[in-house]
Amino acid sequence: QVQLVESGGGLVPAGGSLRLSCAASGRTFSTYVVGWFRHTPGNEREFVAVISNSGGLTRYADSVKGRFTISRDNAKNTAYLEMNSLKPEDTAVYYCAAQATYFLSTLANDYATWGQGTRVTVSS
Repeated sequence: QVQLVESGGGLVPAGGSLRLSCAASGRTFSTYVVGWFRHTPGNEREFVAVISNSGGLTRYADSVKGRFTISRDNAKNTAYLEMNSLKPEDTAVYYCAAQATYFLSTLANDYATWGQGTRVTVSS
């Protein structure tokens, strides 16, 4: 089992960039699919991006495609979410999550392990 800790959130103007990090404990990080989700009050957790355990395959929500890039460094037990051309509607708490069962799943319920979240605020 891994534990996840996100970092890198903050306040950024529209059009700006942020890079979120998801640091994992444990020696089995490379066996886990990692997803990024975001949550705003009154809404369900929304899928953002997912990366395969090797890092070779990725999938994105249409709303972030072309602006966000998910990556991972298994040697450092860390996954990343590079966010460019940020919009006010990207404002949310961002969570990374890990699971070893469902290949490139976009469903939050498929993920067993979650970080505590990091807040991203994009000002207009």
